[in-house]
Amino acid sequence: MFIRFRNQASTSGLKWLSAVVMGFAICGMHYTGMKAAKFYGHADMATAGHSVDLFLLYGVTVTIFIMLFISWGAMFFDRYVLEKMAYQDTITGLPNRNEMNRFFNTYAENESVGVLFLDLDQFKAINDTLGHNVGDLLVQEVGKRLGRFVRSDQQAFRIGGDEFLFIVKRCDQERAVQLAKDILQTLKEVFRIDGNDLHITGSIGISIGTILKSDSSILLKTADTAMYKAKKLGKNQFCVYTDEMGVQEVRKMELEKDLQLALEQRQFFIEYQPKWNVKTNQLYGFEALLRWQHPRLGLVAPGEFIPIAEETGLIIPMTRWTLEEACRQCSVWHSQGIHQPVSVNLSVRLFQTNCLVELVTHVLQKWKLDPQMLELEITESMVLYDLNDIISQLEDIRKLGVRVSMDDFGTGYSSIGLLDRIPIDALKLDRLFTNDLETPSKRAIIHAIVLMAEQLNLDVIAEGVENEEHIDFLTELGCYVMQGFFYGKPMKSEEVMKWADRAADA
Repeated sequence: MFIRFRNQASTSGLKWLSAVVMGFAICGMHYTGMKAAKFYGHADMATAGHSVDLFLLYGVTVTIFIMLFISWGAMFFDRYVLEKMAYQDTITGLPNRNEMNRFFNTYAENESVGVLFLDLDQFKAINDTLGHNVGDLLVQEVGKRLGRFVRSDQQAFRIGGDEFLFIVKRCDQERAVQLAKDILQTLKEVFRIDGNDLHITGSIGISIGTILKSDSSILLKTADTAMYKAKKLGKNQFCVYTDEMGVQEVRKMELEKDLQLALEQRQFFIEYQPKWNVKTNQLYGFEALLRWQHPRLGLVAPGEFIPIAEETGLIIPMTRWTLEEACRQCSVWHSQGIHQPVSVNLSVRLFQTNCLVELVTHVLQKWKLDPQMLELEITESMVLYDLNDIISQLEDIRKLGVRVSMDDFGTGYSSIGLLDRIPIDALKLDRLFTNDLETPSKRAIIHAIVLMAEQLNLDVIAEGVENEEHIDFLTELGCYVMQGFFYGKPMKSEEVMKWADRAADA
């Protein structure tokens, strides 16, 4: 009975019944014991009289009351003070993770429960720039605002540094979505803390289910998954968990687990897509594109496994293998009469290893490849990292004679203001620009990029060229090097010779 009711603060009929049963049990034990006991006195006790030792009586009475008072104080301290310390967040005053776990462990209703997982979007930047004291004050203010939404059937918890959780009883999707909208709207209001006007947003993941039918950890995990999906949507968003999202998450975990094995078992291969110069009507080179043939899932798209490799750091050995394999194949083509350069995409993580130059030098020497036969492609997002260090490494690479191009130009963080500093030889226009060349605005942007590139002595390469109309537009705008399905799809190395022969005959 004690185990059953120890976490139940309110009174109930079962509690009273249990107390009565316990009382009868204690009285029964007492009188049973008294009935079974026999007392024998000494002969001189009969003549001792009936006087009472008041000092002993009062002393025992006072001692008993003191013991009762101490026991009551210990119970009060344990129930209210220690419990408050264990189950309440010290900064916000909201219930903490322990209280959340206690709720899930004791909740026994077979009704739908909504879980809203909230993560603040700009909290780390505030912590790093203004200090942890301002961060704590911000969390405290966020807790106060979230406290406005606490009801008898919905409770807020702080479960981490900038992570909060709402548990809503008898919840459906409409109610959860409305609560998420209200929370996001409240967070958008400016926070005035320690002389600073802080603007933050939040990302919320929503999961709805029944605790009795599923483990509570599943509700938490699915809400967490939906929250990360909301962040990918651009932050300051909410997202409701779906079964499709769960399938994607399981697939991502499986791919992450199999990536290392794929590298060891050589499940990767390279396809080469040609680049064509329409001005000279000649082949301009090939781009090496990494592919993954999964033994069970089939061909996995690069857009699916490359981000996972970036997160896990496996992109470093994968790029090393791609670089070496592309240089080896280029050397083979050279012996077969195809004197064309090959380009390889680089991850910013290669620059962070500070051994990129040594790697490129080693690969070129190993396959006795002319440095002019190799081109390395970087992305605009690299300007967000240690720019001076990246520029220094690129300069050393170009001193070797290796060309450098900027891939997907115009789609990431704009680097136009840094183009005169970054040591590159070419700009690659993303297919975003070629998809709707018929619009005057897109043609004006491409024309401006081409004119700028001419002034900086940079080549311009257009990706995603799929028809003659694209070629005519781009040629008119001054872009002459093109890459796309019109000239050739990505192909395996053994198919390149056949394609080159057909291209030469044409």
